[in-house]
Amino acid sequence: MKRALVTGGSGGIGSAISRRLATDGFHVAIHAHRGLETAQTLVGEILAGGGSAEALSFDVTDGEAVRASLEALLEKGPIQVLVNNAGIIDDGAFPGMSEEQWRRVIDVSVNGFFNVTQPLTLPMIRTRWGRIVTISSVAAIIGNRGQVNYAAAKGALHSATKSLSLELASRGITVNAVAPGIIATSVSAASFDEQAIHRLVPMKRVGRPEEVADLVGFLCSNQAAYITGQIISINGGMI
Repeated sequence: MKRALVTGGSGGIGSAISRRLATDGFHVAIHAHRGLETAQTLVGEILAGGGSAEALSFDVTDGEAVRASLEALLEKGPIQVLVNNAGIIDDGAFPGMSEEQWRRVIDVSVNGFFNVTQPLTLPMIRTRWGRIVTISSVAAIIGNRGQVNYAAAKGALHSATKSLSLELASRGITVNAVAPGIIATSVSAASFDEQAIHRLVPMKRVGRPEEVADLVGFLCSNQAAYITGQIISINGGMI
């Protein structure tokens, strides 16, 4: 059984991805930082449905803590599917944005990407098969007022995805990013009312976390073996 790790796996999109990968036959390590109890509940649901999962907790910005957790995880076998889903938003108009707002959002997305992905890469290479999928945002493609920090962080992940895909392409490992638009999570519900959704989204609705998970599941499958280095949007026609 191939093993997968989903960072930020207790959130709306992360939990949908975790369920999808478990349904597809992966053992799923569901990461959380402050939401460990939610992740453990999700593990129970997956186990009850006949899947295989476990929960773990660390701060993706703490390199030493991440490495210690991943070393323990790797003792059970290599991680061949990694979904970098952990991220935060801390919005504000740029002229009034604090240094802490800037640094924290960059730290979680960009440094978190390095802290989690780098220790898992060599063990993945040794298996000659792997999938790395990073969850980005439409904000990194078209921008968004009040999210200069978030767009910068996710844009950096686009460049990292393309470069890492070139390094790993000959090793049987694909590296892609998925850029969702407005998805039905607690965050989007607080940010976009129905009128805004009708104005911004040609399909006139928000996306479902399961729709993002279906795309991620495909990218993690054997059917997507020739897709790498891509930033794939899922946004109801916003761009």
